[in-house]
Amino acid sequence: MVVVAAQASRGSAAAPLLPDLDQETPSDLRLRTLGRTGAHTYRLGFRSAVRNVGDGALVIRGRLWGAAMDADQVIQLVDGSERTIRDVGSIEYVTSPDHRHWHYLGFDRYELRRVGSANAVVRDRKSGFCLGDRYRADVRPANAAPAKVYRGRCGLGARGLSEIEEGISVGYGDAYSAFLEYQDLPLDGLQAGRYLLVHHVNADGRLRELSYVNNSASVLLDLRWHDKAPSLRILALCPDSATCSVPRS
Repeated sequence: MVVVAAQASRGSAAAPLLPDLDQETPSDLRLRTLGRTGAHTYRLGFRSAVRNVGDGALVIRGRLWGAAMDADQVIQLVDGSERTIRDVGSIEYVTSPDHRHWHYLGFDRYELRRVGSANAVVRDRKSGFCLGDRYRADVRPANAAPAKVYRGRCGLGARGLSEIEEGISVGYGDAYSAFLEYQDLPLDGLQAGRYLLVHHVNADGRLRELSYVNNSASVLLDLRWHDKAPSLRILALCPDSATCSVPRS
């Protein structure tokens, strides 16, 4: 599926330089035990990463409206001008144990599904994202930025901001490590069996992109319980797909 923001040829001065958000495969899967003896809970942590492999940067600008900000997407055009797509979500000031800053909500979503079902049995409680150029992508598109542009901490400690800008440059990505700010899902109460861990960027489709075919990635897992404690085995890794399956031998 491809969406173009303007009915213009790419060579036209009015043609948009759209980002292409590529959801990388969930990685660094870890199990963590919480709680006191006899009342343990279990969580699956993971790293998530999204890189921009498009023609233009992902640019999100926030405008204060009450206690939060309305988020706009700013699209760069070939002639150097900009086009603004209003109301692509919200940006909220989030308080974490070690810091406080502005998070763009709903950018990336995580869930566990039983194999054969499109319905989630567990969904994330992610508190949003401070978007930035956190790492250099191994894919280098023609328009890749020569250096990081979005290096900031999203208004760290600045609750009184009335506007903010976050984004991901072409050729860079944003990543969150396992268990950082709710980078995990609960396993308690799940039956033994096969599950899909699915990561999906831009799940609500509000952000304009060059392509949406690479917005999901998944891992096929086998969950077992031994003495009431979980164990997980990775069966397959599936980039660009939310329906991972065991490859044929």
